[in-house]
Amino acid sequence: MLPLTLILHIFIGSTLAGAAVIAALTLGMTDARSIVVAALAGAVLSLPVSWAVARRLIRNR
Repeated sequence: MLPLTLILHIFIGSTLAGAAVIAALTLGMTDARSIVVAALAGAVLSLPVSWAVARRLIRNR
């Protein structure tokens, strides 16, 4: 399950990090620190999401 989780993390992580950066920019947080924090928050949030998606895919096999 770990390889599937890591592959999913590549896609889900970039999607959530990008969405968080866009949300930060939309809210007017244009300094570098806010953008980096938003990207890191999206990347960290994607770890449990990737694991849950991988688990669900393996269970439904």
